Amino acid sequence: MMKKLFYTGSLSLLLIAVACQSPATKEAVKGQQLAQEAIALHDDIMPHIASFDQATVKIDSMLRDTTTTHEELVQLKQDLEQATDNMMTWMHEYVADSTDVAYQQAEVDKVKAMKKQFEDVAASEHYKKLSSSR
Repeated sequence: MMKKLFYTGSLSLLLIAVACQSPATKEAVKGQQLAQEAIALHDDIMPHIASFDQATVKIDSMLRDTTTTHEELVQLKQDLEQATDNMMTWMHEYVADSTDVAYQQAEVDKVKAMKKQFEDVAASEHYKKLSSSR
């Protein structure tokens, strides 16, 4: 019972003290409370900064890699299509039963050039990466 009376009395004195404070003092107390709230919110947010910074760096890296990879893949696709198209064109135009030596020599030279083109594409780093990921 004495404890209740003590706490009630203390609370009453505290309320009277707060009520008797000047408006400037009440403003200062409110300002301090808001400052404490701001710092508490800040402290909740700060742990995220490091992980957000790391994520930003990763995204920048991925965007750079994606652009490079995209350009490289576009070039590789063009190289593959050109090599294939060259072979298809040659196969449609080639006259196998021709006995003209000059014609056949020219065709052998064309096929050798296409073979080099296919080997160059197949030897490219990007094609190897693509082939190994299958």
